[in-house]
Amino acid sequence: MEPTHLFELVIGMFVAIIALHYVAGRFGLPPSVALLAGGALLAFVPGLPTIEVDPDLVLVIFLPPLLLDGAWTIAVGRLRRHLIGIASLAIGAVFFTCAVVAVVTHLLFPSLPWAACAALGAIASPPDAVSARAVLQRVRLPRRLQILLEGESLLNDASGLVLFRFAIAVGVTGAFSASEAVGSFFVLSIGGALVGTAIGTAWVLLARRLGDEYLIIAATALLSWTSYLLGEFLHVSGVIATVTTGLIASWHQHTVLSAATRMRGSSFWTVIVFLMEAAVFILIGLSLRGVVERGGGFDVVAATMWWPILAILVALAVARFAWVFGSDVVIRLGNVLGMEGYRPLGARGATVVSWAGVRGVVTLALALSIPEGFPGRDFILVTSFAVILGTVLVQGTTLGRVIAWAGLVEPPSEKARLSMSQAEAAMAQAQLVTIQSRAYDDEGKLIHPQLLDRYQRRAVSIVDYAQRTEHYMPILHAHFDVVLEAVATGRRELIRLHRAGDIDDETLHELERDLDLEELSALAAKA
Repeated sequence: MEPTHLFELVIGMFVAIIALHYVAGRFGLPPSVALLAGGALLAFVPGLPTIEVDPDLVLVIFLPPLLLDGAWTIAVGRLRRHLIGIASLAIGAVFFTCAVVAVVTHLLFPSLPWAACAALGAIASPPDAVSARAVLQRVRLPRRLQILLEGESLLNDASGLVLFRFAIAVGVTGAFSASEAVGSFFVLSIGGALVGTAIGTAWVLLARRLGDEYLIIAATALLSWTSYLLGEFLHVSGVIATVTTGLIASWHQHTVLSAATRMRGSSFWTVIVFLMEAAVFILIGLSLRGVVERGGGFDVVAATMWWPILAILVALAVARFAWVFGSDVVIRLGNVLGMEGYRPLGARGATVVSWAGVRGVVTLALALSIPEGFPGRDFILVTSFAVILGTVLVQGTTLGRVIAWAGLVEPPSEKARLSMSQAEAAMAQAQLVTIQSRAYDDEGKLIHPQLLDRYQRRAVSIVDYAQRTEHYMPILHAHFDVVLEAVATGRRELIRLHRAGDIDDETLHELERDLDLEELSALAAKA
């Protein structure tokens, strides 16, 4: 394909992304479902070339920035508090699911080598970070379940990648050592964490010294690929390296980034992540044609593979349910024996966590990277795509209903000590202390009376609001509705003055920015 045609295809893909997102919003569908289905339909449009996805390139382009974004936005304190539960899902559940799928596959195809069965298990076992984000962004969960699923999606790819590499190595060489596999897993994980720590620390030092907000944003944009590529170059886990870097950068960004850098960087990064997430799902859909052709066509796939694929899909779901509910039973037994450090999820919470295992781009990329001539390659590839399609279309579309059925309530132990209004009151009191210390000159003369009065009234009103939030909430909403109307009126007048030639473009842009900030502040206060 000529470079210009490839560029045209990429632009067409982004146009399709916008259209499919709009359609999903109008019909109340998860965007991931619309994008995957739309890509699958586009794959069979006459005249369009068959999309051949390079698995290594896809992982390098899409996985690092999306992992970094997940680590950047995750609640680090809750991540530490629930690290055991996250490790249970990211390591234990992946290994257990891999074993179950391998056994089921071998029962279905006794002639298929165990290494090929294990490879399929490793490919299908880890829920995908991109798919998990796409699903979790549309639902509201208690904080504990949210952090368990987010943390799992960040770390389980490392487990799946290690299992996959060993399964492929065994299938090619015929040699396997359990001690070597375990040792390699720990070396990859610890090495990745060390690389991520080094890159994250370097970013903190660099961000403090660059001074230019656009250079800082550019350096941050390159952070994920730097960590991932360096980790892979050193033969450790690029996934762990990227996640560690993101956690360090997230923890320090509040002190090393200016307000302007944070706002502009967030806007830039949000658009990049949106396009990448959407491109992942549409690329998965577009790859359907090539996958079906490898399997021998729709007729062959439907006639010979539907039953084994269905059995493996059921095995995946059952294995996750068994692990999550089994872990809950172990926690309950521990509580009975006096070990009160961890609470069980409960049947409804465990059901939600079990049902949230959606697969995505990592599954597809690993399946495509299986070497030619590997036993059962075509079946593994078709099954992997079916796993993605089945989990996204079934679990992705019904998770919201499962959560609604569960009726989960946030336990008091997971709530922060202070509410947002109480934290705002504490912040206002701290600001007032600073204003009081600067409102008088060295001789004790009041030089900033209006500023002092403003912050005194603000501190009193915020404390009063924190104590009677429910009483003031309707009044506050009405207040900011009027503010938004005033902003809209001011914006119309500003545009009229500019169109009439009374003000220049510089004045338009400066005053428009002030109105934008006022509008954003009012919208945030209403939320």
